[in-house]
Amino acid sequence: MKIICIDDEPLILNMTVELCEKLPEKPEVTGFTKPGEALSWLEGHSADIALLDINMPEINGLELAARIRELDPSTAIIFLTGHSEYAVDAFTLHASGYLMKPINKQRLADEIAHAAKLHKKLSEAKSGADARIYARTFGEFDLFVEGEPVNFPRSKCKELLAYLIDRQGGGVTRAAAAAVLWEDQPYDRSMQKQLDVIIRSLRRALESARAQDIFELKNGFMRVIPEILDCDLYRFLSGDISAVNSYRGEYMNAYSWASFTEAFLDKTKK
Repeated sequence: MKIICIDDEPLILNMTVELCEKLPEKPEVTGFTKPGEALSWLEGHSADIALLDINMPEINGLELAARIRELDPSTAIIFLTGHSEYAVDAFTLHASGYLMKPINKQRLADEIAHAAKLHKKLSEAKSGADARIYARTFGEFDLFVEGEPVNFPRSKCKELLAYLIDRQGGGVTRAAAAAVLWEDQPYDRSMQKQLDVIIRSLRRALESARAQDIFELKNGFMRVIPEILDCDLYRFLSGDISAVNSYRGEYMNAYSWASFTEAFLDKTKK
């Protein structure tokens, strides 16, 4: 396992590197105080996991994470910071984990173990092992596994998956998901129980189709892992000509919240 640590404070960086080196996995750890140097290093090397400080003067950790993902989408990202308000931004950037400073040794070990599993999934997807999972969003939404449509026993669990795919891997809280699924209804105890049922139903449907790896629920956020599924929306956004040409002005027709993305796609195609 290869880990890179990036923090502009040398003392904290050295402590983080030492903690990582003492992990049971015995990883190879490289530390950087300058994000630019880390990016240059990554052009000729690979990293399974990147531990990033968020508040840095040259390039902040959120921007750095996006740059690292451009170089290698399979690198799992863990943010280290003393500011809890960055949590939502961190999960929006598809982070594997989020640790508050000072770093707790056991929490670090747990996050590294989780990130290592995620890196394995992303690496397999990169090699084409999970290309069998396809999400169609143009027109009506459907999920296919090896060419067969996935059956969702509840319409709301299918809509929840559709919304997570629309979010492109960004983390969604339970309250936010409920606001989308049940517009204008209070997020009370009854609503929370209904959402729990929907989440369990979604998980069972994905497990039955052998597609459970695309869904993640962690630290209060749920999301899909876009790197391990194929999707016409994602291809469109990456500039894939065939995907752009296949768009006919209809996007997830069954859902009113999808109109915002549809308007963006219409504008982009023009």
